[in-house]
Amino acid sequence: MHDTSTDAASVRRLGLTIALVSAFAFGGSGPAAKPLIEAGLEPLHVTWLRVAGAAVATLPLAWRHRDLLRRRPGLLAGFGLLAVAGVQACYFAAISRIPVGVALLIEYLAPALVLGWVRFVQRRPVTRAAAVGVVLAVGGLACVVEVWKGMAFDAVGLLLALGAACCQVGYFVLSDHGTDDGDDGGAPDPYGVIAYGLLIGALILTVVARPWTMDWSVLAGDASLDGTSVPAYALLAWIVLIATVAAYLTGVVSIRRLSPQVAGVVACLEAVIATGLAWVLLGEHLSAPQVAGGAVVLVGAFIAQSSAPKPAAPEPVAGGTGSGAAAVEDGLPAGRGTP
Repeated sequence: MHDTSTDAASVRRLGLTIALVSAFAFGGSGPAAKPLIEAGLEPLHVTWLRVAGAAVATLPLAWRHRDLLRRRPGLLAGFGLLAVAGVQACYFAAISRIPVGVALLIEYLAPALVLGWVRFVQRRPVTRAAAVGVVLAVGGLACVVEVWKGMAFDAVGLLLALGAACCQVGYFVLSDHGTDDGDDGGAPDPYGVIAYGLLIGALILTVVARPWTMDWSVLAGDASLDGTSVPAYALLAWIVLIATVAAYLTGVVSIRRLSPQVAGVVACLEAVIATGLAWVLLGEHLSAPQVAGGAVVLVGAFIAQSSAPKPAAPEPVAGGTGSGAAAVEDGLPAGRGTP
């Protein structure tokens, strides 16, 4: 007799493994992008290169799901503006001024901010545990930025990282609106949403970043990883193919094998991975209070997102980012964004 419980456990283990791969891929974007910024590229130009390269790579997916342009133009536009262009532009601009780990940990306030949206905008009740999660996240953030040092931290960098968190909130809200079947029937395919989000994000960033003003010669030279020279084009290839295309797609695959909530929790490891990679590759050492504060931010984000009231979702196989750490609905990828 076929053991369905064994099959379910195998699917779950595979899903957890793929979710960890996605978190690692997303977490590697900041440590790879910062050397390019320090080599002479503007943060917006690095963002444009990342998104435009990924958009080209996912063109076959966009063509396959071209019906989404007619069915869900608003969802695609919002996803491209917030989840792709907004999150990544703010994040890359932030890491040009503050450490990668600090920027990403601040971005991970997004699950707590979502609770504020639910409570004060949608006027829905939130659990006491969710409120505790928000308090923990804010307290942990205070340790991460070491507020007892006054304005020793970069206020602009902090605001940019908070901007990335706010764009993540918009992403989660869009994810919630993407769960229904719409007038034409059929929930949006996550791969199509990703592909068109990247295309629309690339168009928006082309206007904002003006890539024709970029110093393209930087890509032909080397960048420094804590004193070690690495070809700039190799770092760019990693950012486009691994930290964007592979990260988004593995995020979707993982959510198809896990519940959105579980996949979102695993995505929280992105912040830990990014901080660890920045420590090893860039020499960005955080102080003990910052490390402790980062752990508290992650715990608070975990409690907040796992306690948030959620609408009923379809079976996980119906569908499920990188750079995020909150639950998503019906096929849209966890986290991301990042970043």
